[in-house]
Amino acid sequence: MKKTYFAAGLGLSLLMLAGGAQAADRVLRVSHQFPGGQGDPRDEMVQILAKEVAAADVGLKMQVFPASSLYKPAEQWGAMTRGQLDMSAFPLDYASGRVPQFSITLMPGLVRNYDHAKRLNESPFMEDVKALIERNGAVVIADAWLAGGFASKKECIKHPDSIKGQVIRAAGPAFEQMLAAAGASISSMPSSEVYTAMQTGVLDAANTSNDSFVSYRLQEQVKCLTAPGEHAVWFMYEPILMSKKVYDSLNDAQRAAIKAGAEKAEAYFDDESRKGEQRMRDIFTKAGVEVVSLSQDDFDAWMDVAKESSYKNYAEKVPGGKELLEKALAVE
Repeated sequence: MKKTYFAAGLGLSLLMLAGGAQAADRVLRVSHQFPGGQGDPRDEMVQILAKEVAAADVGLKMQVFPASSLYKPAEQWGAMTRGQLDMSAFPLDYASGRVPQFSITLMPGLVRNYDHAKRLNESPFMEDVKALIERNGAVVIADAWLAGGFASKKECIKHPDSIKGQVIRAAGPAFEQMLAAAGASISSMPSSEVYTAMQTGVLDAANTSNDSFVSYRLQEQVKCLTAPGEHAVWFMYEPILMSKKVYDSLNDAQRAAIKAGAEKAEAYFDDESRKGEQRMRDIFTKAGVEVVSLSQDDFDAWMDVAKESSYKNYAEKVPGGKELLEKALAVE
């Protein structure tokens, strides 16, 4: 009888230990500014990574906080690099106020299409960018590039002359410099605030990603959309990042699970992003919005403005900027 009680007690103890181990799974908090559960590819990318990491059973889980519910967009980089936030799907250019070199990841005309973006990811240019990210307290978990364009309540934005006199939200300092040089007035804000700013008359126009145009329902506020087409002037690097302090604290199995999950998330995002422009075009057209794209002449005119404003400023004023630009432009 004593042996029976002992065996039962031992079994109960083992069960309690197993339950305790389960409860002790480390939970990583992941923040981003985009709508959750609505099919936004940036949220879906994070959710795929979270599911894969949980399925790997390495004592690690990810809790996703979408729609700026944990941190405001501009707060995420500081929180992450201090180790207060574990991970974020983050437009790297948002941190260019702290690390000015990052503004090259949203430089007008630097990336022409998704295949070009993939070649950039494997280049010395991106090695330098990722080294900068790491030196400043974060690690890239998954790469992501988004195409984008312009939308206006007033008129179609094609040639630089068409932006004169419009108040526009521009994504990042490089675009702000180019658009200001073309005669626009600039109002800075995250993409999540554009709808309200247009609704209240603060903005006439905006430039942002295809996914943000759709997720924030900007077709309800504008008359004309300038989609990327064959001559995209707007591409942004928006990776999944992790605090370096947190990454360094993970064991090998946990890092391997994150790497495997990131590969699946990247593949999904690349596929969805390529479909995203047509989806955006369809939604805006159905809403009665005129949809146009830049011609080669329009693109060349914008690049002339960019080279005399954002490119020149970056090369002259950002430490190491000239060299980074040369490396990026060397990738064909």
